[in-house]
Amino acid sequence: MMASPDRRVVLTGLGVLSSIGTGVEDFTAGLRAGRSGAGPITAFDTAGFEHSTGCGLGEFDAEAWIQHLPVDSLGPASRFSVSAARMAVQDAGLDLGELRDRPGVISIGTTDGESRDLDELVGAELAHGPAAMDPHVAGRLGAARLSSAVALELGLSDVEAVTIPTACAAGNYAIGYGYDTVRSGDADFALCGGADAMCRKTFAGFYRLGTIAPDLCRPFDIDRKGILTGEGAGVLVLEDLESALARGARIYAEVLGYGLNCDAYHQVAPDRSSIARVMALALENAGVEPHEVDLISAHGTGTKANDIIESQAIREIYGGRPPRTVSVKSMLGHTMGAASALAAIACALAITHRFVPPTINHNRTDPECRIDCVPNHAVEADLRIVQNNGLGFGGNNAVVVLGRYEESR
Repeated sequence: MMASPDRRVVLTGLGVLSSIGTGVEDFTAGLRAGRSGAGPITAFDTAGFEHSTGCGLGEFDAEAWIQHLPVDSLGPASRFSVSAARMAVQDAGLDLGELRDRPGVISIGTTDGESRDLDELVGAELAHGPAAMDPHVAGRLGAARLSSAVALELGLSDVEAVTIPTACAAGNYAIGYGYDTVRSGDADFALCGGADAMCRKTFAGFYRLGTIAPDLCRPFDIDRKGILTGEGAGVLVLEDLESALARGARIYAEVLGYGLNCDAYHQVAPDRSSIARVMALALENAGVEPHEVDLISAHGTGTKANDIIESQAIREIYGGRPPRTVSVKSMLGHTMGAASALAAIACALAITHRFVPPTINHNRTDPECRIDCVPNHAVEADLRIVQNNGLGFGGNNAVVVLGRYEESR
């Protein structure tokens, strides 16, 4: 069904925590420069693994952003989501006092919730028995806290706070959820995105699958070896266009529509027909024809299977000359539930600043992919419409379409 034109939804604030930059300005600079966030993993003990490169945040100072809740009452992923939400509200120029009187939605996607804390608890139990598990840490485990803690920190009481656990597509799912509530008039604003903290459980799982790269993530490259696990958070402020114009807000982009599907084809293997279908659904919902899309932000994990199948699905929809197709995971690593939210922010910034972020670490494109992945160096481009792909385990797929704000559409 086509999106209703009655209430247009725009992005007016962005909050970013990533391995290549914290905050909009630094993140934009990192995207332009093709900065790599790769380095030794320090979030957990990697003894026993032959290689252990990841894209971590390093020493992130949550106390600089979390002002009202005790920081140690929150697990790492919740600290990320709360901090990014405050950044986004601040970036949007919204007055929290006024926001508290308006109905809203907080939707945060995640893959792992507070699995880093769970790793700690399990480690303590294995080493010293159940009595050694810290009850304070156990109290932080609920994944719902990724969204509810945002409401508590910002003092927002007239909000629906939901945490969406649809794996690596969760950030896009959360954006779609927020878009629907604002577009329909059920909410005046939405704080939506995704957050995940690096954890041993996920790293070890991907390692056992044979999909962890030994050094760098090289999406679409003939010599790609797999993913690098990463962490971070991306939160976007969505509001209706009339509200944004009335307060003179800066508009990064407009949300034109999205598509969702779940094929349940395989626990980890992507399905080409399903990926093509979700892209078609998103374009239909946005009222956009394939030839109008200027850029695709691919899921682009850097694994053999994903990159070929996603490229084939793109060509199924776009034909022999698809738009430029990039993977910001080459810079950020795979940030799990935050991945498509951070990529959506990258898309909005690309539209705003008129450039295409590069796919770094690239030597030669795999002939089975047959795309222009903008290797290694950003290029200037007048982008009007950008598609953002999020593809998750279990066949959870979500695609968001963003456009430059134009007075008449």
